[in-house]
Amino acid sequence: MRLRKRRQCFPSCSSLHRVDEDEVYWSRKKGGEELEWPHNSTHLLSQLAQCFTNAMVGPKSWLGGLFNRFGNRRNEKFLGYTLTPIQEQRLHRLQERLHIPFDETRPDHQKALIKLWHIAFPNVVLTGLISEQWKDMGWQGPNPSTDFRGCGFISLENLLFFGQNFPASFHRLLLKEDGDRATWEYPFAVAGINVSFMLIQMLDLYSEKPKNLPGLNFLKLLGEDEEAFDVLYCVAFELMDAQWLAMHASYMEFNEVLQVTRTQLQRELSLDDVHRIQDLPAYNLLYK
Repeated sequence: MRLRKRRQCFPSCSSLHRVDEDEVYWSRKKGGEELEWPHNSTHLLSQLAQCFTNAMVGPKSWLGGLFNRFGNRRNEKFLGYTLTPIQEQRLHRLQERLHIPFDETRPDHQKALIKLWHIAFPNVVLTGLISEQWKDMGWQGPNPSTDFRGCGFISLENLLFFGQNFPASFHRLLLKEDGDRATWEYPFAVAGINVSFMLIQMLDLYSEKPKNLPGLNFLKLLGEDEEAFDVLYCVAFELMDAQWLAMHASYMEFNEVLQVTRTQLQRELSLDDVHRIQDLPAYNLLYK
């Protein structure tokens, strides 16, 4: 099945004002066409999109099995690691964020969702919180709130952080500007939720204290930067997209792409010379 194309209703990334993202991010800390699914492919798209939904619900999900295979390995020498007061405080705050569900009736959650739309498509008027327009961002249906189950409000916060602090990278991935891409592309927003979920599981953040090397090394990064998780999310999203292109992947191979991405992040977080998020080799993808 081929996709038909329509004239884009928002400016391409090349027409947006390019900014020095590093300057934007650190200053805040211190102070062309889009694809349209044919109407007769709705059922097929729904089936394909279920791959992403299944990642976040149910003990038998493919992500659950994948993550358990890696994340549940225990090494006794890590169990005696003592958190510093600042690491413990920041981990606690991060874990509090994990337990906030997305609530479409809360005004602050509604405002955050609308803000994400304006970041993604600044020149396109949103007609409502429930609108077919949301599919242009890569949500499964007209109501984005249905895609948040299983990961919660933090996944929206991650997308917002990405768009606010690394706008060029955010739009490059949203608009699928790089590389020779497959006909069936991954949906940007739902893929972003899966990246959040993958990181939470990989870093063992639901435990009182991570019990694997990448998770414990992440605590060191968190001690250096309270926004380490949000920045790592941006790095992970970029790395996932780079792996997608390198593997010439299509929609149904998202499982495999995310597995490769996770493995690479685990390796980088286990390097002895990584003391800050900026030391991760994949961090440079944000500025390619």
